[in-house]
Amino acid sequence: MKLTYESLMCDRRAWEEAGVRLPQFDIAGMAERTIRHPKWIHFGAGNIFRAFMAKLQQRLLDAGLTDTGVIAAEAFDQEIIDRFYQPYDNLTMLVTLHADARLEKEIIASIPCAIKAGPHHPELLRMMQDPGLQMISMTITEKGYALTDLKGNYLPFIRHDMEAGPQEATSMMGLCTGLLYHRYTHGAAPLAVVSMDNCARNGEKLEAAVITIAREWLAKGMVEEGFLNYLQNPARITFPWSMIDKITPRPSEDVRKALQELGIEGMTPAMTARHTYSAAFVNAEAPEYLVIEDSFPNGRPPLEHAHVYFTDRDTVNRTERMKVTTCLNPLHTALAVYGCLLGYPTIASEMKDPALRALVEGIGGREGMPVVVHPGILDPEAFLREVLDERLPNPFMPDTPERIATDTSQKIPVRFGETIKAYWPNVDSLHFIPLAIAGWCRYLLGVDDALQPMTLSTDPMLEPLQQALAGVRAGQPETYCGQLQSILSNRVIFGSDLTESPLAARIEGFFVRMLAGAGAVRRTLEEEVL
Repeated sequence: MKLTYESLMCDRRAWEEAGVRLPQFDIAGMAERTIRHPKWIHFGAGNIFRAFMAKLQQRLLDAGLTDTGVIAAEAFDQEIIDRFYQPYDNLTMLVTLHADARLEKEIIASIPCAIKAGPHHPELLRMMQDPGLQMISMTITEKGYALTDLKGNYLPFIRHDMEAGPQEATSMMGLCTGLLYHRYTHGAAPLAVVSMDNCARNGEKLEAAVITIAREWLAKGMVEEGFLNYLQNPARITFPWSMIDKITPRPSEDVRKALQELGIEGMTPAMTARHTYSAAFVNAEAPEYLVIEDSFPNGRPPLEHAHVYFTDRDTVNRTERMKVTTCLNPLHTALAVYGCLLGYPTIASEMKDPALRALVEGIGGREGMPVVVHPGILDPEAFLREVLDERLPNPFMPDTPERIATDTSQKIPVRFGETIKAYWPNVDSLHFIPLAIAGWCRYLLGVDDALQPMTLSTDPMLEPLQQALAGVRAGQPETYCGQLQSILSNRVIFGSDLTESPLAARIEGFFVRMLAGAGAVRRTLEEEVL
């Protein structure tokens, strides 16, 4: 069996006998209608999109609640389209990994078209000016919304877009602003622009980036004043906030073997030139949450029938803060950096370590929970217990510390910084969070707890962070002479200047102890949490 439209049509019985759930709608008809008049375009064609957003739309299609799918667009790593979409007729094999070892298999067919997004793509421009288009959404990771570096200077590719103008912008934020300008100049129809990325106040970040770029273009005479008015009129353009939660690890070799044993071909994962590790299948956990501010000036898909919460902005914000600052994301980041230092292969295996479990229970339960605000639609205590007892320990989730450690500098302001600000200036009671931050700083040295070199995950700020730590040597605590000060005082990273509080000295103390030879990270961790 091959994951193609022809195989699906000709060998339907074979797929069903293999235990694969199949689409219950006319795929060809859906594709024709969607491409002609799209209602939803999603930027960021990676695993979370295929495992979650595309699946949600498939639920509506299966139930007859919509007759169109979702267009996939990729601006960052366009090799994804060539290798993991087009050879499989845009179909995806979704494998849900249950804690009881069940593999739930389903073919996702709600993506009729995958576009290599750019400022001159004719189909994308045509779709963007369609008055029936209801929303564009994106999952481009937290760093995709950044316009400036740690010093507040515009990043080189953002400077390029500001000088090039709306027809030549290539960064995701520049491209998004340029496509909105195209819609404005071709009828100015309303539209919702929805970030579905895993970061707090994501809609606000997206809106701020778009408005900033548009103002620069206006100042240079590249766009009209009316375009800025269009972007700032909620009757025309909105930037709804959202909270998303679903873990989609890199494709698992065990899952590939299981699919191969069923006779399903072409499931071998591969790495793109831009270091995206993907496959024709996506493996993901079963729990999933999506909460969206219900602000759609041109209508929206009825995703509430696929268990999406639509609510007001305050509720979205409270739900996001609950997850990102307390119940999941800070735990993930702490496990990621310590997992790399201590040589753990998966997040699940770390949860068997009493010290690491105590660390994340302390971060979430003892330090985060006292300052979290109940969102009203999800219970924080129940959410945290599900994370600690079911989701993170799931032995069939092949999620690695290295994947979660990606772009940590972009995540810390929210994952730890918001809780720190909630305690500020009375931060003396914080113990587990500064221990996690010290672990991250020790991780930045690129040497594990056995004093062996380790490869660090990608991070846009990795080079300046390592430069700040120049001279510090793992195994030689005497080489530390205050190098952390420039990092701990950086408000961009932490949301506060930690050197204005006792936290800086506490973090430095943990950090220096972790330099004291092989095994020092393990000793420090156990001494502080057990």
